[in-house]
Amino acid sequence: MIKPFKIPCVILCGGQSRRMGEDKSLLPFSNSNSLTQYQYNKLKPHFNEIYLSSKVDKFDFDFNKDKYLVLDKGDVFSPLIALETIFKTIKSSKVFIITVDTPLVTIESISRLINESINSDICVAQTQRTHNLCGVFSTNLLDEVKQMLSKDIHKIGYLLKNNKTKYIDFINEDEFINLNNKDEYNKAMSIISKSNK
Repeated sequence: MIKPFKIPCVILCGGQSRRMGEDKSLLPFSNSNSLTQYQYNKLKPHFNEIYLSSKVDKFDFDFNKDKYLVLDKGDVFSPLIALETIFKTIKSSKVFIITVDTPLVTIESISRLINESINSDICVAQTQRTHNLCGVFSTNLLDEVKQMLSKDIHKIGYLLKNNKTKYIDFINEDEFINLNNKDEYNKAMSIISKSNK
């Protein structure tokens, strides 16, 4: 029996996918019709609530869109705008955030990030680089996010630097691979097909 984490999860699916050349959230992955559906199905047993954050409703699989689809307003593509909408929408003191294009992050690593997030505003994963959008965020950062946006600051790194952020070290670089282009997508497909055998 899986005991779900006590905090909600949000999968960020609203990026522009410029380097991929097509919307990566809709690319097929492993045995799923889309990367979004793969992430959703993988995480669903471990969270009571999973939200999808996006600019538009582009999802063709079954979930409660009225309750769990969080749509950004406006034309600007910015993860900070997504965070503002998420913090306004979700009535929970903390949320676990993950991007749709990091499908290899394990439940064990997510569990570690959640457990380590006590006494911090933000708790994110770090390998040789920091994974700014894989971790736990306090929703009480809303005012700070609004202030940043009013100054046209959109960098998540700025938010991390100016708050009580904990960085959790992980060894396996492949686990946190971002599928930004076709090579990374093919590499992740290869890793997942080997792990499914």
